[in-house]
Amino acid sequence: MRGRALCLVVLSAAAAFLPPSASTDSIGLAASIAGNQTLVSPGGVFQLGFFSPDGAGAGGRRYLGIWYYNIREPRPTVVWVANRQSPLVGSPGVLRLSADGHLVVLDAQNGTVWSSAAPTRNVTAGATARLRDDGNFVLSSDGSGSDQSVAWQSYDYPTDTLLPGMKLGVDLRAGITRNITSWSSATDPSPGAYTFRLVLGGLPQFFLLRGATKVYTSGPWNGEILTGVPYLKSNDFTFKVVSGPDETYYSYSVGASSLLSRLVVDGTAGQVQRFVWVNGWSSFWYYPTDPCDNYAKCGPFGYCDTAQTTQCSCLPGFQPRSPQQWNLRDGTGGCVRSTNLSCGAGSSDGFWVVNRMKLPEATNATVYAGMTLEQCRQVCLGNCSCRAYAAANVSGGVSRGCVIWAVDLLDMRQYTTVVEDVYIRLARSEIDALNAAAAAAAAAAANGGGRPSKRVVTAAVATVAGVLLLLAVGCCCVWRKRRKRQGETDSSAPGGGDDVLPFRARKHPALEEDWKRAKKDVDLPLFDLEVILAATDNFALHNKIGEGGFGPVYMGKLEDGQEVAVKRLSRRSMQGAVEFKNEVKLIAKLQHRNLVRLLGCCIDEDERMLLYEYMHNQSLDTFIFDEGKRRLLRWQKRFDIILGIARGLQYLHEDSRFRIIHRDLKASNVLLDRNMVPKISDFGIARMFGGDQTTEYTKKVIGTYGYMSPEYAMDGVFSMKSDIYSFGVMVLEIITGKRNRGFYEVELDLNLLRYAWMLWKEGRSVDLLDEVMDGSFNYGEVLRCVQVALLCVEVQPRNRPLMSSVVMMLASENATVPEPNEPGVNIGKNTSDTESSQGLTANNVTITAIDAR
Repeated sequence: MRGRALCLVVLSAAAAFLPPSASTDSIGLAASIAGNQTLVSPGGVFQLGFFSPDGAGAGGRRYLGIWYYNIREPRPTVVWVANRQSPLVGSPGVLRLSADGHLVVLDAQNGTVWSSAAPTRNVTAGATARLRDDGNFVLSSDGSGSDQSVAWQSYDYPTDTLLPGMKLGVDLRAGITRNITSWSSATDPSPGAYTFRLVLGGLPQFFLLRGATKVYTSGPWNGEILTGVPYLKSNDFTFKVVSGPDETYYSYSVGASSLLSRLVVDGTAGQVQRFVWVNGWSSFWYYPTDPCDNYAKCGPFGYCDTAQTTQCSCLPGFQPRSPQQWNLRDGTGGCVRSTNLSCGAGSSDGFWVVNRMKLPEATNATVYAGMTLEQCRQVCLGNCSCRAYAAANVSGGVSRGCVIWAVDLLDMRQYTTVVEDVYIRLARSEIDALNAAAAAAAAAAANGGGRPSKRVVTAAVATVAGVLLLLAVGCCCVWRKRRKRQGETDSSAPGGGDDVLPFRARKHPALEEDWKRAKKDVDLPLFDLEVILAATDNFALHNKIGEGGFGPVYMGKLEDGQEVAVKRLSRRSMQGAVEFKNEVKLIAKLQHRNLVRLLGCCIDEDERMLLYEYMHNQSLDTFIFDEGKRRLLRWQKRFDIILGIARGLQYLHEDSRFRIIHRDLKASNVLLDRNMVPKISDFGIARMFGGDQTTEYTKKVIGTYGYMSPEYAMDGVFSMKSDIYSFGVMVLEIITGKRNRGFYEVELDLNLLRYAWMLWKEGRSVDLLDEVMDGSFNYGEVLRCVQVALLCVEVQPRNRPLMSSVVMMLASENATVPEPNEPGVNIGKNTSDTESSQGLTANNVTITAIDAR
């Protein structure tokens, strides 16, 4: 025996210094692996062998594990460990399939360090243990590899990772419980403090535990969703929960075989995290994500809402158990009834419905599979302990069965989306009070839109009379002005004719000469003032769609039916006059699908107007910063908008005959047409670069805080790279639905750019995604957009990519995207905003002038 052990040591040590043998995916009864020999799955996805998590090699702790074959940096990503509680110390170890069907790990003394569970089928001489491309190490009793021959598999004994196809739950028939438990540390695979597991009883529910303490719960399964993760949907992932008398489990699958994904219990972060591989492991999502995910944060009959300052609130009909603690923002004590129930015969209790709540913990609830909701209501009223009831299964939009809570309602939180109706039992007086309050609110709303009072009618009549008088005076003035204009036209225009637009004295003579010179270089239609007046109904207020530094913008319709946006220069805006001239000179020469099209202009005395194609969906900021409209922008549409803006900016910088620096690129200066195609607008402060010019300096910085690059805001230096910085800011705004100048993370003292940078470094960039989206998004595109945006907002202009590179990185899944550095931010905490808080609409521009220091 001693000689055999010595031989084993010598062979194992020798194997550690030899290259691995030809790759194989299986071992049989007569084979084994030792030292640095490994098994590689047929498609080269996973590898099985011995490893040292601390890099100590054969002299340190060694484990039998499975890791991704082609992912090596910074260290192999291990997804399964056999002997996590019994490491090999000081010897390489050997894996062997024994004659009785056990997989065993032997040490140098031929002692058994680890052994698999007893096989569930009789093992024949042809038995094999094979590593598959899904990461499952399967013992086939006859070597056929069929499902019927499986005698043992690593999928039934997960460690800290759940791979696609694995089950998390309980198989009562086989007597197997599948949990995932964190490593003790990054270099110690032994079981750590955190476990993610299914808890049976009532409705299926999954808990993250730290020891025996509940940290987080997924919420009960209602046949359609886990109610604590209502947004967990994706085109690339399919999630399911199976609940039956023999087996209950959670599992997921991926749409593309090339997609690498893993669900991990991270003991360091104390979270359940889903990672995907996109040029590195990135966090797809994780839980708990915010304070409201902490288990029972608001105690019994309380619910959590991150939109509220205090976060914790009481359910209708309840009040804080300890107002003093509640005022100190400690809601753990929960809530108590404001009015006691009237239990027993003749009870007058009723129910109040809440429908945007995570269902209360249901492991101690009672499920009645065959009851209707009305039957459940009667059972609840007849049970003095009953607190609430709900449908047990709502898949397909149909309620089946019911669940009754005869325990305190715990771990509820409010969402922006409807999850499921929960019927809370209350005393009749509380129901009446809540109904009265609802009726009063409805009456107040109805009264606001109902029949006006006599005072209102009188005021309205007086207002109308005054307006009519003003209109009469105005019409008289217009008639006299037209008569005068007709006389001037006949005398100054040879041949007369209505098509001639005469040039006369204007209020800005210097501008007149400049305009005449610019006009010679511009092939742009000139519209008569009367045409504009007819199109806009004399600039009627109901046609006004926005206003910016240039002046108001009106919607109009020309005689041929074409809809236009008319931007009218404010007569008090000297700067607007310069912008008018600049915009006509620049945009008239530009033609691109993602640039707004200038149809013509109008010059009449001191009136100056620009006519654009009308954008039916107005400006981008009216969508991404509006609570209601944001929901209409699903991820694919947001990505299309980002890519469209990038292509428009690339044309300005690199593909047009003239290199144009926009200088005021922001969400309100991107318009959306009928098909939501983005078009860059407002070239009033743009600059044209000639030849090899790349940079210019100005003493007057004009633009919008939050979008200006640091070098432009502080030193007046602008270039293509300052536009690229603005683009990066806008991409993060489109992803998050939050303004850069309106976002501030108080606890971390971070604005949007630095917050995005922090999440990127932590591998949680997907957390930036707008919370109103339902999860149907391409995670690879999201991560790529965040990474590109961070590259665009780097502090050093030379490190920011050109727009051609940006377009390539965004449009190609296989493009190499460099690692970003820390962003450059010239404005910290948002103390005041130079931009209007209201979303402006079409063709508006915001101008802030500061002297560079």
